[in-house]
Amino acid sequence: MTYREEITIKVPADLAESYRNANEQEKQQIETRIAFLLKIQILSQQTAIDQLRKTMSEIGQKAVAKGLTPEILEDILKDDEG
Repeated sequence: MTYREEITIKVPADLAESYRNANEQEKQQIETRIAFLLKIQILSQQTAIDQLRKTMSEIGQKAVAKGLTPEILEDILKDDEG
């Protein structure tokens, strides 16, 4: 069984009232759905972050393969600042 931990979220007053008036089975269904939505959102963000890191790594590897050094990059960035 998965350990469940309580969190607090803000919702519109009418939703809070409906939840408070729900029976235990309905509350369990709502909690399960909210947990599922949170999990999907977090996984989606993590996937995007992982893809960005992969892309940045590939760009860095290609730049090094084409001769870009930290010194050259620093010079390029200095030129852009001034």
